[in-house]
Amino acid sequence: MPNHLANETSPYLLQHADNPVDWWPWSPEAFQAARERGVPVLLSVGYSSCHWCHVMAHESFEDEATAAYLNEHFVSIKVDREERPDVDAVYMEAVQAATGQGGWPMTVFLTPEAEPFYFGTYFPPAPRHGMPGFRQVLEGVHGAWSERREEVAEVAEKIVRDLAGREMGFGDDRVPGEEELAGALLGLTREYDAARGGFGGAPKFPPSMVVEFLLRHHARTGSEGALQMARDTCERMARGGIYDQLGGGFARYSVDREWVVPHFEKMLYDNALLCRVYAHLWRATGSELARRVALETADFMVRELRTAEGGFASALDADSDDGSGRHVEGAYYVWTPAQLREVLGDDAELAARYFGVTEEGTFEEGSSVLQLPQQEGVFDGETMAEARRLLLAARSERPAPGRDDKVVAAWNGLAVAALAETGAYFDRPDLVEAAIGAADLLVRLHMDDRARLTRTSRDGRAGANAGVLEDYADVAEGFLALAAVTGEGVWLEFAGFLLDHVLAQFTDPESGALYDTASDAEQLIRRPQDPTDNATPSGWNAAAGALLSYAAHTGSEPHRAAAERALGVVKALGPRAPRFVGWGLAVAEALLDGPREVAVVGPADHSMTGVLHRTALLGTAPGAVVAVGDAGSDELPLLADRPLVDGEPAAYVCRDFTCDAPTTDPGRLRSALGG
Repeated sequence: MPNHLANETSPYLLQHADNPVDWWPWSPEAFQAARERGVPVLLSVGYSSCHWCHVMAHESFEDEATAAYLNEHFVSIKVDREERPDVDAVYMEAVQAATGQGGWPMTVFLTPEAEPFYFGTYFPPAPRHGMPGFRQVLEGVHGAWSERREEVAEVAEKIVRDLAGREMGFGDDRVPGEEELAGALLGLTREYDAARGGFGGAPKFPPSMVVEFLLRHHARTGSEGALQMARDTCERMARGGIYDQLGGGFARYSVDREWVVPHFEKMLYDNALLCRVYAHLWRATGSELARRVALETADFMVRELRTAEGGFASALDADSDDGSGRHVEGAYYVWTPAQLREVLGDDAELAARYFGVTEEGTFEEGSSVLQLPQQEGVFDGETMAEARRLLLAARSERPAPGRDDKVVAAWNGLAVAALAETGAYFDRPDLVEAAIGAADLLVRLHMDDRARLTRTSRDGRAGANAGVLEDYADVAEGFLALAAVTGEGVWLEFAGFLLDHVLAQFTDPESGALYDTASDAEQLIRRPQDPTDNATPSGWNAAAGALLSYAAHTGSEPHRAAAERALGVVKALGPRAPRFVGWGLAVAEALLDGPREVAVVGPADHSMTGVLHRTALLGTAPGAVVAVGDAGSDELPLLADRPLVDGEPAAYVCRDFTCDAPTTDPGRLRSALGG
């Protein structure tokens, strides 16, 4: 039986288009079918690089008997969580409230009115490890629906009521100050893993947004403890197996506390955030390791994630063919001593020591994840560089992991910011051009003539789903970074269009609280709203940051006021849960510092204009905004009424409505910006 997924743009949904399950995409038609048939809805949520999503699909959704039972007794809806983060967020909140945990695949049973009444994540095909088998679950739900319909309806109504009662208190109507940011630092210090870097235990996720806060806090206060936590965490990650020592780029997380064995999927958002963090770490410390990792991660994104249209694909799978036809997690990335000998010959033993490859292995079946362990002895740089080149070439002959090539607006915004800044810092105009290419695609394909955003596209075709708050905020963030790097006012203008939508469509006019979906978006069982950072900055915190930067560029009081109101939640959560509002804390650092506004005026072809511009970009003052252009230009608001000084290019630094004397001296500018 053909299902209803064949015309979707999501690679994840298309993976299920040939299942014997009669899948529907999330749509009014699917729920109408459930009402007409009088059956409940099975909602299955996952994403294309999710290992256990693939396992459950193979075990259950490709099984003819299971599919026949589903088709007879349910309407089955498949959702890509990356396409519909709003649907995912609403039902994940219900799963976590009911079970105390969540994850993907997410399995939820709904009434035809989309009200949830039974939950789970992965279900095996038969009972094991204390989990019921999927067929048992289906039979139990069908039995309850057939025989105890009123009871099911009561449960569903209670869950929806409970969710509505969780409407978030806004926290505080004042902005976070010195006390809250110091409290957040203290909280992070308590959770810091001093032996291994990072925070908490296993699994361990790269804390990119927290590191950004630590770098900004150090820049503003001089706190050596903040800088040490940032620097040591970044070094341990870069030396660990979570970082691809051959091809650059980071895996999603480490399954252990030591950063040795990753969950091998590579996500665009992680790499964009970490590329930017390592570039900022280099800016603060001059660390050669930070410089190398920032550039290698940028090159990885451009080489392996850029699409034909100029955007960036979402992810690379964790699994790939191990050469025998089996899809195995990590097969593309791991090595045995024998495989090293095959490629490197006499240098294999040296390379094994250098990369931490052992006979017993650090992963499965005697294989090892490549690392750069701290060890005694000196390795010849040229020999190791050649070994790395040969291993990378040999690896490229292996079957590559699959790529989810849909373009997600928010994550591309993060990539634009990272590539623009990294390209500017390290004199890599090709990276800036890659950022411009992705930004152009977002404008051409994802923005309509009213500057409304579409969440995803694929193969040059826009998806059907509206952008959510993080799309507007992160794309605006990318455009603001491009404006600073290129001096082109059009990017500031586009950012303004997007942020006007944030004010009009996503902000509660009474409290200033932010919602994840627009006021005119599809009505779900509740309107999602989450200020806590997860794998990416929350839409709430990202919007606060973009609003603050835009206000610094333009002097717009409504945008600054909205940023300050949004940061009230950071005042409430920062000291209590600093790991989960890292980006909000970073924005609060910018607010406390001003942020500073820098205008560099001078002819584009004058060498000193370039020197002053680069010096401004390399300043560490938290959240400083930079404009560059000719004196008298109306390209960017900060350039207005800024003349040359004695006919020479000059820089103007302002903060809190007061300005320093303009300077033609890069050293003085560096001092003014903490560079």
